[in-house]
Amino acid sequence: MRAVSLEVDLYSDTQTRPTDAMRRAIAEAVVGDEQRGEDPTTTALEDRVAELLGMEAAVFLPSGTMCNEIAIALHVGRGEEVLLGDEAHPLFAEGGGPAAWSGAVMTVVPGDRGVFTGDALAAAISPDSRYRARSRLVSVEQPTNIAGGRIWPLQDVRDVIGVAREHGLRTHLDGARLPNAAVASGIAPAEWAEGFDTAWIDFSKGLGAPVGACLAASRGLIDEAWRYKQMMGGALRQSGIVAAAALYALDHHWDRLAEDHANARRLAEGLAELPGVEIDPAAIETNIVIWSVPDAPAFTAAMADQGVRVGVLDATRVRAVTHLDVDADGIGTALAAAATALT
Repeated sequence: MRAVSLEVDLYSDTQTRPTDAMRRAIAEAVVGDEQRGEDPTTTALEDRVAELLGMEAAVFLPSGTMCNEIAIALHVGRGEEVLLGDEAHPLFAEGGGPAAWSGAVMTVVPGDRGVFTGDALAAAISPDSRYRARSRLVSVEQPTNIAGGRIWPLQDVRDVIGVAREHGLRTHLDGARLPNAAVASGIAPAEWAEGFDTAWIDFSKGLGAPVGACLAASRGLIDEAWRYKQMMGGALRQSGIVAAAALYALDHHWDRLAEDHANARRLAEGLAELPGVEIDPAAIETNIVIWSVPDAPAFTAAMADQGVRVGVLDATRVRAVTHLDVDADGIGTALAAAATALT
């Protein structure tokens, strides 16, 4: 296969590289044994995220997937049900982890691009019957991922939490890209997380850190989360090296997420002008752009031949995610490659 130099990587916002300043923060981090509570940089990050999300405590974890898996394990027993939106991350990108770790039954609540209402949730909750899995947890992905970076309306979130409480269900906020939702909406993370039993944010996506996420909850739940962290092999030693990158990202990369959103809209508007592309630019709310073409695998291969990488979702859908390593010129390059690929 002919090697092609990659010029623009829009496969995901996980493709970012640490900036020079972030690398300096990593090199200068004060570290210690995290498992003994002796890493001051990690402790500072956990305290910062707990405050950011309005929770009592937080725990630093290697990945957002581990945040979801531990949260589900905290709330769900074997054979019990998790209710979540269409194409949510635990369904399509966690290797069946909820079933393997928690024995969870995963049920999709019908909605619009991953967003469902309180009424839809109420209709999806299993009746009290020995023949049915017992509904136990509701998970909200904010913003949606494969459903297109959509931001849940705050009232819908409140309604879902209210219905969950009425039925005695636990609630989890999958906030992998919650910083994007907060910047785009102007609503603080703590307000989005209000009423949830567990919530988390990721540092290795739009914030541009190389690794890591933080799960936040009550002190009691975080103490229990540590047991699962140990069980799953997520306990670390001198984790301040990577926690320092996350702290740097919170300080320096948060507000600039607005640039990624503007670039995503620019990409969507340009794609909408190309023949053979189906996309609604008005639907782009954060940094995720999803569109349809007649043959997605062939289209992405043709893009790659021109040094632009995007992702295939299925036979016709393509996904691009903007981030700090792709500027406005990079978007222009991607649009030119898309025009060529379609011809």
